[in-house]
Amino acid sequence: MSRAKPLLVGLAGMGGVGIGVAKRLEAGIDGLRLRAVSVRDVEKAKRTVPRIGNGVDAVTPAELAETCDIVLEGLPPKMFREVAVPAIEAGRIFMPLSVGQLLVHWDLVDRARETGARILVPTGALIGLDAVRAAAEGEIQSVTMITRKPPGGLEGAPYLVENGISLVGLNAPKKVFDGTAREGARGFPANVNVAAALSLAGIGPDRTRLEIWADPALDRNTHRIEVEADVARFSMAIQGVPTEENPRTGKITALSAIAALRGLVSTLTVGT
Repeated sequence: MSRAKPLLVGLAGMGGVGIGVAKRLEAGIDGLRLRAVSVRDVEKAKRTVPRIGNGVDAVTPAELAETCDIVLEGLPPKMFREVAVPAIEAGRIFMPLSVGQLLVHWDLVDRARETGARILVPTGALIGLDAVRAAAEGEIQSVTMITRKPPGGLEGAPYLVENGISLVGLNAPKKVFDGTAREGARGFPANVNVAAALSLAGIGPDRTRLEIWADPALDRNTHRIEVEADVARFSMAIQGVPTEENPRTGKITALSAIAALRGLVSTLTVGT
């Protein structure tokens, strides 16, 4: 049975992920409707979603929360609060793709408790998230994540710039970071959203260990995760295909967002 009133979705940003989400919503998902978008280039966005301006409003990031039940954020990290604050103040469902920014702006989580807003983090490229969440109900001793990316997917990261680390002409794998997930979120804001989600599902950003490697032999973003807990020991690995628009982001990210949205309106939901 169809919902009498669909949930209205607002998209902040229509890069590789936003376009993928918009196309799926426009193709039709029972119980969901694309209501508004916030983009820099409206005409370019219209070529993807012709209904922009005719049923789908083009608004500022702050205005998404005024008309949408769900606000999905997919903008550069520096614009995170422009989208997050209005959504949380309005008590909306806020779905951040820049998950690492939650670690930097944790006051928003505290504020959401006061306003009744929900913050829903999509799984993204993190397989086995349910297992990590289940293990966290017991005792997890350690979580380690090793990320390997083509050098182009790491270029411009603040940590590399601040430490004078160059990846130009790299012809062998190079470890460029070894620290906590929280430190990684600050140093690689566009690269480690998977590590941030892992830390939130498990033992927190200060106990989750993260290594980042630049590997010129790769054409995919790879993540390997090792978990040691009282109920299980497990590891998982994934090789994600980067989007054409942004090598820092995998194609699976858009599909993960769609799966999370669909879970809000589905009669049957699989997974914790």
